[in-house]
Amino acid sequence: MTTLHATLPTTAPSKGRIWTARIMGGLVILFMFADSIFKFIPNEEAIKGTTELGFQLHHLPILGTLGLISVLLYALPRTEILGAILLTGYFGGAIATHVRMDNPLFSHVLFPVYLAILAWGSLWLKNERFRKLILGKE
Repeated sequence: MTTLHATLPTTAPSKGRIWTARIMGGLVILFMFADSIFKFIPNEEAIKGTTELGFQLHHLPILGTLGLISVLLYALPRTEILGAILLTGYFGGAIATHVRMDNPLFSHVLFPVYLAILAWGSLWLKNERFRKLILGKE
């Protein structure tokens, strides 16, 4: 049986590449996990920040649950791509919120973009199947 596409050689990523990917993904996991947990344990800062963005106190558990599910799926190797997709949607909502509030571009509006770059970049570095899928190679 012949294939139409040439296959990429399968080589294990270098240790440096793996560690870079782990650090990038770990930063996303750490930030999103903390962000989600603080939505379940509302303190004065979380309440103030959320209400300034136009959300009500009863929105916190919903946002916390959505963020937590997304980051847990991202943290598990079998579901990391699904988790990255869900996190990207979550980040899109955060971007829209910050744009609506006329918040500063580089520190607020683009912060979720930075996290998305770290999340997807981590997958790109460590997951050969993901790279092949994106490149359209078998």
